[in-house]
Amino acid sequence: MNKMNNSQGLNIPENYLVTPAYVFFLIHSMQVGVGILGFEKYLVEKAGFDAWISILIAGGILHVILWMIYRLLQNGGGDIVEIHKSIFGKYLGGFLSLLFCAYFTLLAFTVLITFIEVIKVWVFPGMHVWVFAFVLLFLVYYLVSGGFRVITGICLISVIIGLPILLLKYFPVEAGHTMNIYPVISHSVPDILGATKQSILSFLGLEFLLIYYPFIKNPQKSKKWAHYGVFYTTMIYLISVLVTFVYYSEEQLKQVVWGTISAWKIVEFPFIERFEFVGIAMWLYVVLPNICLGLWGATRIPKRVFNVKQKYMVIIFCIAIYFPTVLIDGRPMIDAVNNLSGQLGMYVLMYIPVLLVLKTISDKVRKRT
Repeated sequence: MNKMNNSQGLNIPENYLVTPAYVFFLIHSMQVGVGILGFEKYLVEKAGFDAWISILIAGGILHVILWMIYRLLQNGGGDIVEIHKSIFGKYLGGFLSLLFCAYFTLLAFTVLITFIEVIKVWVFPGMHVWVFAFVLLFLVYYLVSGGFRVITGICLISVIIGLPILLLKYFPVEAGHTMNIYPVISHSVPDILGATKQSILSFLGLEFLLIYYPFIKNPQKSKKWAHYGVFYTTMIYLISVLVTFVYYSEEQLKQVVWGTISAWKIVEFPFIERFEFVGIAMWLYVVLPNICLGLWGATRIPKRVFNVKQKYMVIIFCIAIYFPTVLIDGRPMIDAVNNLSGQLGMYVLMYIPVLLVLKTISDKVRKRT
């Protein structure tokens, strides 16, 4: 039997499916990317060193949203395209699905231009962006055209490579001052909630479950692994922010754009003089799944809506984001793109509970009729 007729309404060949445990890596690798290298500055601007509380609140909210996504997908036809079609009809549903396609593309584009900026600022100031972007997007095309299981393998590798780098936070803790984080809870509730919103923007990525859910073998068994992934991400961000708070003073951190990379400068090994160069190079493996899964999700939607071959869409989308990548230059423009993707991501997360309510009402109406 070469196909698995699963309960999600889509016939996905069984050799394209991944086991439930891999959802842990898919969730976590999409949530941790280039943003973790400098997200602390934006949290401190909202709630000072009490921002670590907002990380825990944001993690709790995302567990609730993840539960909603699974409830939505259980009887939704398999993915966001089928859910939109069942609620809004073929044309309006297809249009809303294409909006998700644009959002997924924007996320991949945001990660690409932000990581290129990191390379230019820290490693190669005179680098030709068009060359690096071409090589990286060619690699992305090669991986995405290999299919979902190849992307899942990249996600697994990224988690394995990223963990040792994160363990190097021992060095800033050793050189830091724990008194920096005191007094605890010295900011107002609105300030902490503002930082919570900023924290949620750093956690974007679990919404991709809406498109790759049909590729999970026995998807209901993956629920616990997805929650493990969100919990692990929350702990990584919590540890990162606490280490940064211990190493920097509040005023220093407000002036530092890339807090984690700056802290890497104190890492010392007898055989490595500038570890931040090595850390940034290794971080490419952490960032790569963000771009690959982003473009895979973006190109999967036109395939479902228009029934076109996905490999052709991957070429078109790579070309579409290549030229803006070459043209965008300077921190203000990159900040504007990051803010746009963050705001749209917030709307997407707010849309999920609305969609769940609409799906529940739609199912009840259908049962009555």
